[in-house]
Amino acid sequence: MLSTIALDTQVIKPGLCTGCGACQGMCPYWDSVDGRTICYFDCERRDGRCQRFCPRMPTDLDALRRQFFPAETILPEIGPFRGLYMTRAADESIRANAQHGGTMTALVELAMKEGFIDAAVLTRSKGGLNPEGTLAVTPEEIRACRGSSFQVPPTLAVLNRALQEDRYHAIGVVGTPCKTLAVYKMKGNPLPGHDHHASNIGMVFGLFCGWGLDWEGLNALTARHAGPEKVSHTDIPPSKYHSLELRTGAETVSVNLDEVTPLVRSGCHYCTDMTAEFADLSVGGARSADGWDVDRKWNQVIVRSEKGEQLLKIAREKGVLEFKEVPEAGLDKLKGASMGKRRNGEKCLAELQK
Repeated sequence: MLSTIALDTQVIKPGLCTGCGACQGMCPYWDSVDGRTICYFDCERRDGRCQRFCPRMPTDLDALRRQFFPAETILPEIGPFRGLYMTRAADESIRANAQHGGTMTALVELAMKEGFIDAAVLTRSKGGLNPEGTLAVTPEEIRACRGSSFQVPPTLAVLNRALQEDRYHAIGVVGTPCKTLAVYKMKGNPLPGHDHHASNIGMVFGLFCGWGLDWEGLNALTARHAGPEKVSHTDIPPSKYHSLELRTGAETVSVNLDEVTPLVRSGCHYCTDMTAEFADLSVGGARSADGWDVDRKWNQVIVRSEKGEQLLKIAREKGVLEFKEVPEAGLDKLKGASMGKRRNGEKCLAELQK
């Protein structure tokens, strides 16, 4: 049987926690401090939503996929797949402060305008580099969340509180693979006799992710190279550059990745999903064989569901997104990168279980 003790011994203490916040915002026991998940008290419940929703508790991923996606659409390398596209926001004001092409901001804003969602759980800066989850209910609030963070805030605590309020009935969620998996566990693995209102989740938008970084460590690193208060964006170029970019206005500071990798969250080493396989649409930065600067202002988009397909079609028809041809080997490269992360995560899990 499950309990908070099981969650503590199976997830927190072994270093598997992702910091997603799926266990928070439902009771006073679980909380997060600077990216660290903490439990204030032991709970005697033998089953609970915190355990059922945690992306690191044992999960039959194949069964969960089949529950929500047609079997014929599932590719072994990258999960549910209806198409791969290269896009960017047509609105230059969105692109101006976006991480790459602004596709995610444009899609979430469009989803709200078209009635696919009536609110959106997003991540924003709470000052400097440190992020926080937020519930956006207007296009202006969505735009205020442009850009990416390499730190992981407990965004799903915001979702849990919004679901319990039962005020919004088509909530969109944007998250990394661990977060989107947790959302699908909310939808597919409810606690018997307890309505979590997961039917009020309208759409799930996934973000490609390699790993997240320790909050204190990243702030210390940026203090050595640029100053956390000056950094507006962080980015990871293709692997051949072996660096982390810190953008301070017009200047870009490159930090050798050897300084960065020790800061990777422990739980990220065990992740086997790069492209957020549990989502309606998954978005990541584009990569080009012609060089980093060629397509860095574009995104890759994987369509995974019928609803995602509908929204992308509207984005094309209304000119919300610009499209360009996907490179011939684009899908194969994406599959290869995804499988590389999966193999590494499975290797780390196997070593942990020895």
